Formats: sequence, structure tokens, C-alpha cells
Amino acid sequence: MKKNEQNLKHKTCRRDFIKTISIATLTSPIIATTTSAQDTTPAKGRIKQSVSRWCYGKIPMPDFCKAVKEIGLVGIDLLDPNEWATVKEHGLICTMANGPGGIEKGWNDPANHKRLIENAEKRLREVAEAGLANMIVFSGNRGKIDDKEGLENCVKGLKEIMPLAEQLGVNVIMELLNSKRDHKNYMCDHTAWGVELAKRIASPRFKLLYDIYHMQIMEGDIIQTLKDNIQYIGHIHTGGVPGRNDIDETQELNYRRICEVLVELNYDGFVAHEFIPKNPDPLQSLKRAFEICDV
Repeated sequence: MKKNEQNLKHKTCRRDFIKTISIATLTSPIIATTTSAQDTTPAKGRIKQSVSRWCYGKIPMPDFCKAVKEIGLVGIDLLDPNEWATVKEHGLICTMANGPGGIEKGWNDPANHKRLIENAEKRLREVAEAGLANMIVFSGNRGKIDDKEGLENCVKGLKEIMPLAEQLGVNVIMELLNSKRDHKNYMCDHTAWGVELAKRIASPRFKLLYDIYHMQIMEGDIIQTLKDNIQYIGHIHTGGVPGRNDIDETQELNYRRICEVLVELNYDGFVAHEFIPKNPDPLQSLKRAFEICDV
């Protein structure tokens, strides 16, 4: 493992986890806490909730799966193929499969297309064979490419894999990330750019991952943006602002109301929690997030 424990504790950006950590090797002996037997209030279940694995990387996967299941979540986000079977054994699903490439070198640069297309076609088949629904992709950083050119390049590259995605019934999901703090120079950093990309690709299998934490930093206006663009959104991530911590009363967003709006909009995708827990028992933070979003 190249990153030490202090780095894991203080980094709040998923980029470093994606680039340097194989989640399967994170086996620090933190024992997952289960929910109390006294918690008998039935979940409403109108929001299908999951969680990003990297935020809980110190908890061994089997323990984490058990806790996630007991809390009431339906699955785990951002997993590689070697992790899917463990999740399935615990009655969960991988709600977002890791796709080809990383955040910085993405579809906006034609120099990456050959590699990305080959790897995407392979991963799409793996995702379909496993019975999963979603595969993540990234625009890449701007570098010397302007937004107009990058948009055209993304359309050209992604259109090469969309016929296979449609044939297999797999959703290709591009994530919106902030370029202000966590992912400097990332291109798909505003909803309008992502929506234009979705319109040009014009496939029912291409959607956006609307990360509420990132978009609150970049543009705010979360609820109205969801109302205006819900047809282009296939997946959602949570995170408290500021700090990317718990989504409770300590931050500026009203996640309960956001989830109520998602229900009103008949959103049927997943809402995956992707925040850095502040609680000494991180699973208590996750349980609280589940309760807030169970509307």
C-alpha cells in the first residue's frame, strides 16, 4: 500500500483512492458495528440507498457488507469485479461498477480513446454477465482542451461503446465533479455541460452521476437543478457541504427535503452515500444518513 494511514484519514478526494488503492487489500482490523436489535421502525424504502466503499476502506469487506445490509442499504458503489461476488453473497448488489480509466485521463482526449474503448467493452460485458446495471466513466481533466472540443471528443468516443451498452442493458454513467477544490481542472464540472453531452449522445443508456456534494460547491441550486434535469440523471452521490462529511444538521444542505423531491420526481436510481464519516464509529454516521434519506 503506497499511502499511509494518515493520508487515508485526511484525504477527502476519491481521486487518490482510485489511483492508488485496491479496495480488496484494505483489511485494517476495524470491526463493523451492527444496528441495534431495538431499531424496529420499518424503512420506507422509496429511496434505494447504497454507499461508496472507499469511504469505509478500513472495515474488512465481509464485515462492511454485513453492516450495510443490517442498516437497510441495498448495495455498495465503486467496486471492481473481484469484489462483486462478496457483495452478492451478503444479499447486496454493486450499485456502480468501476469503469475503464480514471478521473484525470478520460474521454475528452482522443489520445485515450483506443484504450478506453477496449477496456470499456470488456468491462461492459463483465457488468452485464454479473447482472449489474451501472458502469462509471469520467470526462478527464481539461489540460489544453477547451470545453467545446472536449465535449465533442467525449461524444465521439462514448458513441463507440453505447451500442454495446444498449445491447447488454448496462447504463454508462458520467460523474459530475467539482473542479474548485477536489478535482482541479476536471471538465465535467457543471450540470449544463453534462446534460449537453447526454443530449448529443442521445442514448437511453447514457446518464449522469449527479454528485450533490460536488455540484453544491460548483453551482448550488440543487433541488431546481434536479427538477429540470432528472431525465438525464441515472445515479446520485451524497456528501455534506462544507467538508464532505456527514449529511446531518451540521452542514448546509437539507438532504431530507432533497430526497423528498426525488420521490416526487419518481426518481428510480440509487442514492449512494459518499461522505467521510466524523463519528468515531463510522457506521453510526452511515446509519444516520440512511435515516435522513429514508423519506
